[in-house]
Amino acid sequence: MQSLSETPGQRSAFCRALATSRRSFAIIPPTLAITADTHRHPSDRLYRVSHDGYPLRYPEIGTDNWSLDQLPAEYQQEDRVASPGGSSSMSRSRRRAGKDGHGGQASMFSSIVNLLNTIVGAGTLAMPSVLSHMGIMLGTLLILWSGCTSAFGLYLQSRCARYLDRGTSSFFALSQMTYPNASVIFDAAIAIKCFGVGVSYMIIIGDLMPGVALGFNGNADKIPYLVDRHFWITAFMLLVIPLSFLKRLDSLKYTSIVALVSIGYLIILVIYHFSVDPHADPSNIRVIQWAGAVETLSALPVVVFAYTCHQNMFSIINEIKDNSPPSIVRVVGSSIGSAASIYVLVAITGYITFGNAIVGNIVSMYPTGVASTIGKAAIVVLVLFSIPLQVHPCRASLDAVFNWRPNRGNSSGGRAGSPLLNSAPAQRGDHGSTAPMSDLRFALLTTIILTLAYITALSVSSLDRVLAFVGSTGSTSISFILPGLFYYKISDPESIHHQRLAKEDDDMDGSDDSDVEDTGALAQSTHSIRSAASVASGRSGNGLRWRRKWRWDLEHVDNGLLRKMALALAIYGMVVMVVCLVMNIFFITAAH
Repeated sequence: MQSLSETPGQRSAFCRALATSRRSFAIIPPTLAITADTHRHPSDRLYRVSHDGYPLRYPEIGTDNWSLDQLPAEYQQEDRVASPGGSSSMSRSRRRAGKDGHGGQASMFSSIVNLLNTIVGAGTLAMPSVLSHMGIMLGTLLILWSGCTSAFGLYLQSRCARYLDRGTSSFFALSQMTYPNASVIFDAAIAIKCFGVGVSYMIIIGDLMPGVALGFNGNADKIPYLVDRHFWITAFMLLVIPLSFLKRLDSLKYTSIVALVSIGYLIILVIYHFSVDPHADPSNIRVIQWAGAVETLSALPVVVFAYTCHQNMFSIINEIKDNSPPSIVRVVGSSIGSAASIYVLVAITGYITFGNAIVGNIVSMYPTGVASTIGKAAIVVLVLFSIPLQVHPCRASLDAVFNWRPNRGNSSGGRAGSPLLNSAPAQRGDHGSTAPMSDLRFALLTTIILTLAYITALSVSSLDRVLAFVGSTGSTSISFILPGLFYYKISDPESIHHQRLAKEDDDMDGSDDSDVEDTGALAQSTHSIRSAASVASGRSGNGLRWRRKWRWDLEHVDNGLLRKMALALAIYGMVVMVVCLVMNIFFITAAH
């Protein structure tokens, strides 16, 4: 490598070209090794750049010989964006993060763990019974389909969050921008749904712990309180209280890990019995055929609601350190993908073991012993650490309900020509409330939720029928209907919010272009750098164009198409809601 020289102006121009290239391809590191091809004429000289085994070539831009060992310090932060074909939308979340001072601290691992723990619960053990109604083929396809629709709902939530300032995403904040007068209904439904699920978890603890105590000690029934469900609900409530008073979802990552270890043990238990126990008679296993329309529809809610975690998605987006689109897609894909794999594995192995004789809780079918007793204890641990994950969104929704005020202004939803909503109408708290929740308000709401949940769990022994209706309305709303409707409304090209976001993108694009004040030769140099980078990374020109058309983080999807898909998801959710409600009414009527 020669010792080369350049003028400050030429160095600055070349640095800007490299910075632009790094934003596009993110493969040019701060330190470059540059050599000149002295075998060519100076007017047609090529410089060779190598870094980490990637050779790049580009024509000179106005100097015969020069060297660049390191980019200027002002470009050192550009390597944070690491996505080919990056657009302004890819870094929008970071730009908006710096606007109001909000920034997340949660890691991607923490976000995945908390979201996965919200998804995977005791319903995992009911998956084999789903196949007994639908058959292996249809049941597996429905499990995967439900995962895809739920993942799309989560993705739409992340797209909606871009219209809000960093750290303010919530159903309440979005409803204030789209359907302000209906926001109280949305949040009330979410609060009731999360409250009901939390109470059901406490009831499960009360039902299982007496059996766990007897499993570990056959004489436990001689001590009355060890077989008293009220005692166990009270005892575990003492563990739930401190966890429920944690303000950040990220603080629950360690308990979520413990809960996932518990579900891991249950998976191992199911697989173990599948491998050592005799399988059901093949004539007692449905592969393609189903049990009938009524039986299939009765199992539909178990699968459709198995991925419900959308109540915590906005908290994940608010708290994650890197909330760029690729990062959010990784969180969603990892969580939903892991949950789908768990569901399919448990469903198939459990169903083949028992066939059509399977019941709702597969662990209850295993012979009494230490392994099955530990399995029941694992269920208790799983639901125990899932209760705070329900208290978190319940508290946020209740706070939004109490803060709600009727919108007496224009109800046009922020379309162009209507009064312009402020981009940040008020300082919003972590969940989009009109003001950050005070410590007193936080403690008061948490205390109310836990007290009511505790009293309800002690008073009733089953919430199946109530939860059936709550799940049919609340789960479908937050999983499919609201994400679809919110994105369809807020991304309307005539929406003032969408126009403002588009203007921010245009401003950023203009800022990027102004940084590259190059001559025709410099423009040619930049083009050559990008072309060479594509070749160096093993992609041909056609491959690069394909990459620009298709991106795994879905940033390539046209907004018009995405709006149609969002509307389709909302309609799908409404259909599911109606079907589930009709089935609930049918079964209640048939029971009488």
